[in-house]
Amino acid sequence: MPYCGLQTNANIGDKESLAKKLSSLVANELGKPEMYVMVSVEERAMTFGGSTEKCAFVDLRSIGLTSSQTPKLSKAICDLLEKEIGVKADRTYISFSDSQGYMWGWNSTTF
Repeated sequence: MPYCGLQTNANIGDKESLAKKLSSLVANELGKPEMYVMVSVEERAMTFGGSTEKCAFVDLRSIGLTSSQTPKLSKAICDLLEKEIGVKADRTYISFSDSQGYMWGWNSTTF
């Protein structure tokens, strides 16, 4: 049920490895089974503040995401992106979304 989408203009290299690291991080931080975590990683042309220096946008959606979880998630995601692809925290936006189970479809039904 958690979805983590990463868009960046940084050279990712091994996209699958980064996707797996994000998947594990999201599962651990949210306390959800990783079997339900979906991650998407995309390299694309981007600007931030009018500059094409490395930047990233992360879209994290989950059922039951609370405001008390987002500061720790923000730090963990920013730390991972800086370590893995060199995107600094001040060049990263993260959008957090809490979803209702009935608004999240899976396996021909909803949660």
